[in-house]
Amino acid sequence: MTLDEYNAFCAALPATSHVVQWGGAHVWKVGGKVFAIGRCDVDDELSVSFKCSQMAFDILKELTGLRPAPYLASRGMSWIQRQSDESMPDDAFQDYLRESHRLVTLKLPKKLRAELKLG
Repeated sequence: MTLDEYNAFCAALPATSHVVQWGGAHVWKVGGKVFAIGRCDVDDELSVSFKCSQMAFDILKELTGLRPAPYLASRGMSWIQRQSDESMPDDAFQDYLRESHRLVTLKLPKKLRAELKLG
């Protein structure tokens, strides 16, 4: 997946917003809360950090091309960084981005979810 494909996919999810911050990271939010952080390295390789369940975190962190997300996972959060598609092809990756969006949405206040029409 390219950076443009990542951005287009996240933009298609409900009630999302995008900002470039933290030294050029493409940060996607729902209700003002981060659900995905992507950036390209010097070789244009895309790496993306995303929120996941604790069970998924425990499994994914052991797979090639995936690792606990720097900074976030070290603070006890269940965030994984996909560095390559070796163990997670793009279709599975998109499923995890949808799930990250859903997990973050569930933590939003009910009033905000209603305002954003997020059921």
